[in-house]
Amino acid sequence: MSGTPTVEVRQLRKSFLQRGAWPWSPVREVAAIKGVDLQVQPGQVMAVVGQSGSGKTTLARIILGLEEASSGEILIEGRRWDQLGESERHRHRVHYQYVPQDAMSALDPQQTAIEHVAETLRVLGGFRRAEARQRAEDMLTRLGLKQRFDALPREMSGGEQRRVTLARVLALEPRLVVADEPTSGLDPDRRDEVLRDLIGNLPEEATCLLVTHNMAAARTWCTDAIVMLDGWVIETFDPRNDAPVHPYSRLLFDPWSGPLPRSSLAATGCPFQHDCQLDSSQHADQCLREVPRLMPAAAHAGSIACYALASADAVGRASSSPSPSPDAFDEAGAPAPVAQQPPAQG
Repeated sequence: MSGTPTVEVRQLRKSFLQRGAWPWSPVREVAAIKGVDLQVQPGQVMAVVGQSGSGKTTLARIILGLEEASSGEILIEGRRWDQLGESERHRHRVHYQYVPQDAMSALDPQQTAIEHVAETLRVLGGFRRAEARQRAEDMLTRLGLKQRFDALPREMSGGEQRRVTLARVLALEPRLVVADEPTSGLDPDRRDEVLRDLIGNLPEEATCLLVTHNMAAARTWCTDAIVMLDGWVIETFDPRNDAPVHPYSRLLFDPWSGPLPRSSLAATGCPFQHDCQLDSSQHADQCLREVPRLMPAAAHAGSIACYALASADAVGRASSSPSPSPDAFDEAGAPAPVAQQPPAQG
């Protein structure tokens, strides 16, 4: 793929202040995103995977401007999105849509399915009432809700509620969709249906970021995947054709191979070093001292943040240049602005 990326993220960081339960409890700074670089091209469906607390939901929300970054740059279709005020962003939001994790809380309990979609088309899309109604009917019918136009959210099943939230997004024909765990809480036999409805109805060349815990879904529906751990991206690969090789990624995609890490992540160096099963004696000092940056992987066409599994040339180049530090928030060495709110999950 060539041309301008739909999404480009450069050295994105996000920190929160976490306050204790009591007024006298110490205030703790929590780094949720620690320096992410990312490009997503038109037509890509990219899975963002990782355990709860890895930073994936925070990353997704920051990209759409639902939360503000502490530092870094966000470009959407070549435009500096992080520098726009909300009034300027509003004009473009019709093209950049968000699918929430909790469908029920996103729906108005007093509106029917058809009213939800038609109102979205009128308010965001600028369509006249009759055209909005027709487009809403067409999209709900395409998603299998032809008999449910007049159903209220409380009268719908969980899968039907999800499809109404999808219809509101897809009817706008967006160029970017960020879906945050859109199958959360559904029965296994309903999850594929929702993802088929979402990804199968994306406009041509639309980009989708799919935040998910479901590794089977990533393999089935996504053209690319990034794995997050402790606020870092530790591997990128093609889930349809390649198997992940980072030891943490392998545990995510093959849970039968061993338990996910239960010990605390390392505060310095590679965050996974306490649970790593690789023979990394050749790079032991680097693993202890330096956070590995993404480098070309030796085993697939993606990249990996692991000295032991990166290509030899990449490790050599990384060793000759300074490694990123979780505490280095900008090039001048000054800490980034800190948002005074509790850390987001995911």
